[in-house]
Amino acid sequence: MHAHAGTNMNDVPEVSVPEPCRRSILRNLALTAAAMLGTTASGIRAAVAQTKVSQKLVGYQDTPKGTQRCDNCMYFVAPSSCKVVEGTIEPTGWCQLYAKNPA
Repeated sequence: MHAHAGTNMNDVPEVSVPEPCRRSILRNLALTAAAMLGTTASGIRAAVAQTKVSQKLVGYQDTPKGTQRCDNCMYFVAPSSCKVVEGTIEPTGWCQLYAKNPA
């Protein structure tokens, strides 16, 4: 067997994996919750409220993205927590699940 000129059998093409979008993350959370608790609407809401995603999955960073920051997001729980993201959350942080607090 002869390798083609200019190629290396050990070269493996790089594959990029797209980042998950907020809609797919939330849909997956709801489907997981539904599978765990049955299909009742109140059961799904309760499971989603108790299920948190990892900071890495939602692209959490401890710096804001423009005016979008955790302390003005509807999911932020002062002083350093979130309703949907696990771990310690900085008030000046940001993630892909950011949703402006309507208050």
